[in-house]
Amino acid sequence: MSARVLVVDDIAPNVKLLEAKLTSEYYDVITATSGAQALERVVADSPDIVLLDVMMPGMDGFEVCRRIKSNPAIAHVPVVMVTALTDATDKVRGLEAGADDFLSKPVNDVALMARVRSLVRLKMTVDEWRAREMTANTLGVSGESAGIMTQTIEKANILMVEDQAFEAQKCQEALTRDQHKVFAVTGGMAALERASVTDCDLIITSLNLQKEDGLRLCSHLRSNERTRAVPILMIGQEEDLPKVARGLEIGANDYILRPLDRNELLARVRTQIRRKRFQEKLKTNYEASLNMALTDTLTGLYNRRYLNVHLEKLLKSTGDQRKQIAVLMFDLDKFKSINDTYGHGVGDEVLKSFADRIKTRMRGFDLLARTGGEEFVAVLVGVSPEKACFVAERLRRAIGKRPMQVNIPDGQLSVTTSVGGAYIGTDVATVDEVLERADQQLYKAKEGGRDAVYFEGIGKLEPANYDEPERSILE
Repeated sequence: MSARVLVVDDIAPNVKLLEAKLTSEYYDVITATSGAQALERVVADSPDIVLLDVMMPGMDGFEVCRRIKSNPAIAHVPVVMVTALTDATDKVRGLEAGADDFLSKPVNDVALMARVRSLVRLKMTVDEWRAREMTANTLGVSGESAGIMTQTIEKANILMVEDQAFEAQKCQEALTRDQHKVFAVTGGMAALERASVTDCDLIITSLNLQKEDGLRLCSHLRSNERTRAVPILMIGQEEDLPKVARGLEIGANDYILRPLDRNELLARVRTQIRRKRFQEKLKTNYEASLNMALTDTLTGLYNRRYLNVHLEKLLKSTGDQRKQIAVLMFDLDKFKSINDTYGHGVGDEVLKSFADRIKTRMRGFDLLARTGGEEFVAVLVGVSPEKACFVAERLRRAIGKRPMQVNIPDGQLSVTTSVGGAYIGTDVATVDEVLERADQQLYKAKEGGRDAVYFEGIGKLEPANYDEPERSILE
């Protein structure tokens, strides 16, 4: 896995040593010898991870880390603090500043490389979601940008796998400070059972379980659909570092060594929960933006952009995948007069009622889209010409057969619709051609007196010929 690593240290031999180790693993290494230079390089060179010395003159590593994490443009870049400091309070201080890990000198090469690879994978995942968010922005829709350090860290669901009662109690006592709900189990099977019914924000698992392999449990958790994206924090001993490295390769996110320091445990838990919620926020923002880009905000139906893509896909499918399709185009009759008489608020109510009536009378895999002010298009999949006509007439009646409830003195308003239909079958055609064919029939329906269905090759549908009960139309 190739990645760009920024090494920050004011002592040249330290920089050269780390640079040599990372280069031998085929990483692209860039360097900085001061805090100020490090901040410049993070912005200018977009590293995938920062290895940051703590004890530097002027601006120390803690301050550099805080500044990186306070800048929304670069806050997602993982930071590993590398220092000769070994006191637990220094680790906690670094983690609370936003660091993703805190490695003590002399650095264990196995632990270092495993940590770099793990955090680079995480960075690539975040980069993908950020790229999608930027794509949504270019479509003209964007939600509130997510910031990693602004995410909440309290009230998480935490699954803990530990068969040593004293250690389990120690962890639980520490985690209650942040009001977490802890589900404690003593083995892998119980952990998988609990995870199957509980949405977990973090899994803490011991690598020293007496009756089973903690690494194998990590592997199972990563391959399980329910826990695939849940961060895993491993607990091990100093001699377990090779296991820790393997766990990070498997997909675990972090580790802590015994004897456990409660403050360090809490700081690492906060880091993982914050990162998980940050990624979830990015995903939610993207999905919301995508929804905004492809749907009509008033009716909740798909918009013209989505219709074009979906219809093109249907028309380009071949062989057994090609389904017979029909396209119906609707236009609300005299809609302008509704807006002029009652106002746009009532007009919006009519449009929403129209969408609801049509949508509830179509199958889930058919498509209904709003393509303009009062214009809608339905795409029926896998229908015969006869059934397409039945559906078109049925939908026309659904609009006009009873008044719509709207906010006017009478409380209701009678509305009708004109419908133009084109049966495409399995013909070769473009999206524009198909919509044009349906639009020509819609024009005839409006010219012919409105509140009618005109179908290509048939002309005006006579309602009396389509009185078949609704239930049988698409069955």
